[in-house]
Amino acid sequence: MALELVPLTSTKHANLKLLPNPGFSHVKKEHIAPILVQEFARAATEYPIVFVKRGDSEALQPVVILGLKPGENLYCGDGIWEGLYIPASITHHPLALVPSSQNPDEMLVAILEGSTLTSEEEGEALFEDGKATEFLEKRKTAMQSQFEMANITAAFTKTLQDLDLFDQRSLNLELNGEKITINGLYMIDEQKLMALPAKKAEDLNKRGMLAAAYAHLSSLHQVHRMAKRRADIEAKKTEAASA
Repeated sequence: MALELVPLTSTKHANLKLLPNPGFSHVKKEHIAPILVQEFARAATEYPIVFVKRGDSEALQPVVILGLKPGENLYCGDGIWEGLYIPASITHHPLALVPSSQNPDEMLVAILEGSTLTSEEEGEALFEDGKATEFLEKRKTAMQSQFEMANITAAFTKTLQDLDLFDQRSLNLELNGEKITINGLYMIDEQKLMALPAKKAEDLNKRGMLAAAYAHLSSLHQVHRMAKRRADIEAKKTEAASA
């Protein structure tokens, strides 16, 4: 049964607590995760950063690749996240920011009711005496900051789309005789980027967009590291099965 995202209130959720989620098991079956442009520099040292279409629109959004096929996440270990860097988009589950039904410009904290990460017996309290706890206030502040950075990320991506810098590509690998193809990916064409008029390139540089674009291009080398990681995981599974 699908969980419902509902506004978090001190009356309805007075006794609700959040359980720790060190392994981020809610993304165990997710092979990509959204990422903010402000994260590119750190994430690029570990994950491939690519772009995909946002829903049914033509707008693109950046994501990190976490697995080499749908339903696979190579970083969700046994109760721990096995990557050095954790994408911000997965850290706040089961909390989220949603627009208020009365005022779409106002963002409210919501929660996935029925999540296995909630409890009334143990965990971090969300409310005390009808008021948000320090824990909840910190999470709200972090989510608001993330929301603002998401708008900056959307502007960055749109700017590059308007400059026609993206090409649609597929990722093709062969691992232990298995052919793997990931379709629907968009990447910056480095030749187009280098061919930009000087003024446009200078503008991108001043806005920090040029560095982000090259971080994306550099991150594509992580595909080979990810392939090795997958091979190592499969080898350990085979070894364990034969033990």
